[in-house]
Amino acid sequence: MTTPATANASEPVLQVRAVPGMARFDAAEWDALATSPETLASGDETFNPFTSHAFLSALEEAGCVSRRTGWLPLHVRVEREGRLVAAAPCYLKSHSQGEYVFDHGWADAYERAGGSYYPKLQVSVPFTPVTGPRFLIAPGEDPDAAAAALVAGLRALRSETEASSVHVTFMRAREAEQAAALGMLPRTDQQFHWVNEGYAGFDDFLGALASRKRKAIRRERREALSEGITVEHRTGADISEADWDAFYAFYQDTGARKWGRPYLNRTFFSLIGERMADRILLVIARNAGRPIAGAINFIGDTALYGRNWGCIEDHPFLHFEVCYYQAIDFAIARGLKRVEAGAQGEHKLARGYRPVPMHSAHDIADPALARAVADYLKRERSHVRAAIAEYEAMSPFRRTCEDSSE
Repeated sequence: MTTPATANASEPVLQVRAVPGMARFDAAEWDALATSPETLASGDETFNPFTSHAFLSALEEAGCVSRRTGWLPLHVRVEREGRLVAAAPCYLKSHSQGEYVFDHGWADAYERAGGSYYPKLQVSVPFTPVTGPRFLIAPGEDPDAAAAALVAGLRALRSETEASSVHVTFMRAREAEQAAALGMLPRTDQQFHWVNEGYAGFDDFLGALASRKRKAIRRERREALSEGITVEHRTGADISEADWDAFYAFYQDTGARKWGRPYLNRTFFSLIGERMADRILLVIARNAGRPIAGAINFIGDTALYGRNWGCIEDHPFLHFEVCYYQAIDFAIARGLKRVEAGAQGEHKLARGYRPVPMHSAHDIADPALARAVADYLKRERSHVRAAIAEYEAMSPFRRTCEDSSE
């Protein structure tokens, strides 16, 4: 696919094309786009580990994303006179798994009406419900013009591949506004994030909670480690292949129970261990020296991203300790602004995590399906706003007039 696009007839034409994999991008040129001021202007993060060339290429090289797995890479390149000026991580999908923004109902309705919902195009980081840049724009480029070129390219690719739709998920708020201005359908959802209010330590954070919640968390932490269980942090060169072996066993157990087949394979973890170990925090719990549970986190410049967890022994509250409280400890020690602990999970609210909105945008070829989805999304946005307000009212944090004593 090669599509000419330009906002000004006097300027060189932008050429938009799809390429089958991250190998068609030089790592430095991709990362320059992913970390440019034009790409990151609407957020506080100057490096998102998941949109890095290292992470995305590891998914491909390990075979986690491929035609066989239903995630065929067709990344979009925008060039001007041979120079890369914008890009988007894009996949041709034959299903709706591993996305965390659910459109199964749309697919079912369209199939019942005689349509073919698959294939579809997904602009995202596979298996990763984390907000990050989706419209990657070179320094000095006009962000709106680049976004328009990317959307035009995605629509042309949709037509060429006979896909039903384009879905840009977990995008930044500014990108969602750009997409809506270009005629895409906006969607909102919510997650729970922990926010660092300049806490000096975990006890300082607990001091901001209502007395009952504070006591509950202290009890959970004691009970999680009451049977002699210890917890350690591994990052950088301290992460060994034995650590990856242990973590992969945990990950397989959780993946098999939740969705039948884990999305990531053992090779992927070795690859990211080689390429971005300094951006990884492994939290490993041990019982009598034997690894029994663990969580993988990725380290951004201002945020810690909790991703996968698993265990081979069940212990009360160990999940909360390994996934949430240890992440908070690490974030405070590193001076990070927040912890993003992944999709769903109302139980995070009682542990100091707050509701925040998530954004996506959708472009559907069939006008009848587009109208139905637009109506659904309008009602859904209202429900999400109400849910966020309700969660805020349930916050475990102390009210101004509440006694802070034990």
